[in-house]
Amino acid sequence: MSKPEIPNLRTWPRNLSKSQYGGLSTSQYGGLSTSQYGGLSTSQYGGLSTSPGGGMSTSSSNSYKSNILPWPYFVRELEKRGYDWASVMIRQYLPEFLWPENFFNQ
Repeated sequence: MSKPEIPNLRTWPRNLSKSQYGGLSTSQYGGLSTSQYGGLSTSQYGGLSTSPGGGMSTSSSNSYKSNILPWPYFVRELEKRGYDWASVMIRQYLPEFLWPENFFNQ
């Protein structure tokens, strides 16, 4: 299966838009979306997916382009919005120097 092409999908450099595909959008494809392809999705191609094409994948092929903020900003935003479950999951894989409390206090 090849990686889907999503028309008009915005990738980093990030926008903080709440529009349909924006980094802070909760609609499908958005940075705060848990639906397929969303920034908080664990399904294939999702931001929290560890499978090839996913945001947490360590695969060197099929490079992932994210529609979410850089990790320190994204984790901070998740916590501000009460998405603690997602923050905890991300922190399990994220190096500690990228945790907001370490990154922004350097």
